[in-house]
Amino acid sequence: MSLSVAAFTSTVKTSSPSSTALFAKKFKSKMQYVPCVSLEDLPEPGSATSGVAGGLAICIAVDPKGAIYALGDKCPPVNQPLSFGKVTTGAIEDPVLGTNYDLKTGKVIDGTWCSKGIGILLGSIFEPIGVPTYPVKKGKGTIDVQVDVNYKLNYEADYWSGVLDAQGKANGKYY
Repeated sequence: MSLSVAAFTSTVKTSSPSSTALFAKKFKSKMQYVPCVSLEDLPEPGSATSGVAGGLAICIAVDPKGAIYALGDKCPPVNQPLSFGKVTTGAIEDPVLGTNYDLKTGKVIDGTWCSKGIGILLGSIFEPIGVPTYPVKKGKGTIDVQVDVNYKLNYEADYWSGVLDAQGKANGKYY
């Protein structure tokens, strides 16, 4: 019994390049408001929830007075969700490591970097790093967050440019 290699490959010839993200071009930054969470999913004052806007993980925090903030939902240095944190006036606390982030700037509040639990050990290894903040507004039945809608595409373009493909080299050539 003999098998043909053609049974495992495409016989269609194309003149256009592959549609993979390999060697993807960069896109110009495009900031726009996109829906993140519905108004029904907006958390009670003093708490937060998670959402996605433009492919980014977003923490929607509501302070005790009802003001709404949008921050990146990954706490440095180990990237657990910030949306599990407790929201106070002007800050949100990382529930695992104890770091407090300013709701307006995303910067670490002095003296709180990795201040509890395993964070005490981790805090001595990593420099304090804040989280990104995003403009937020109420839309039609949603909380909208202003993000770069091309951020994910640009991230993936960088990611794929140096990764080995199925043939062995990032540029598609054989070794």
